[in-house]
Amino acid sequence: MSHEHGEVWEQFAVALAEMARDLLAQDSVQDTLDRIVDHATVLINGCDEAGILTVRRGEVQALAATSDVVRRADRIQQDLGEGPCFDAVTDRQQIYSIEDLSRPNEHWSRFAPELRKLGMGSMMGILLFTEDDELGALNLYSRRPQAFDEAARRAGWVLASHAAVAFSAARTHQQLGDALETRHEIGEAMGILMERYGLTEDTAFKLLKKASQDHNIKLRAIARQICETGEKPG
Repeated sequence: MSHEHGEVWEQFAVALAEMARDLLAQDSVQDTLDRIVDHATVLINGCDEAGILTVRRGEVQALAATSDVVRRADRIQQDLGEGPCFDAVTDRQQIYSIEDLSRPNEHWSRFAPELRKLGMGSMMGILLFTEDDELGALNLYSRRPQAFDEAARRAGWVLASHAAVAFSAARTHQQLGDALETRHEIGEAMGILMERYGLTEDTAFKLLKKASQDHNIKLRAIARQICETGEKPG
């Protein structure tokens, strides 16, 4: 590795460390996702646009995008049922790419020309996570063909690895927050039932649970209803 090349990677490593701190400082999962795609366009050579999507049971959902062009690209994959993310669901390939969108693509014969119509010259995707039947991917787009060389592929993979950790941490934090909030609301609803109707703690909880099952409504929604009205469910 040349001295100049080493300096470039050292600068990239510093920028990644700053990105990691920035991602962990975000207040929500969505803020974290939005910052990941912003960082990708700055840190990955050749990257003009970026997006994060999931494929779950064959359905594509855009989680973050730097522009509407990226959202349209995601919709094209969904509408055609064809594209790199659908393949990644089955083969779990870590990195996939279309090097030159101006040339016919045998593998994605319909998807590639549609991307070209959007002004894209090449794309690269990196898996963020695979869980059961759900896949998450970071997609990087360039307006130039063959924009992503081997250095960009390595940089993209490292960035995506940091992003995956931050995304997982944000989701865990949000789930914990939701669980605590749910617990608080259920406790408050039980307290209302116990005080107003002279129920025991066990009976109050059973009443909540039965109402949830009878009406096919989440326990938290039943609890919130009681907190708002002060009335027994049903």
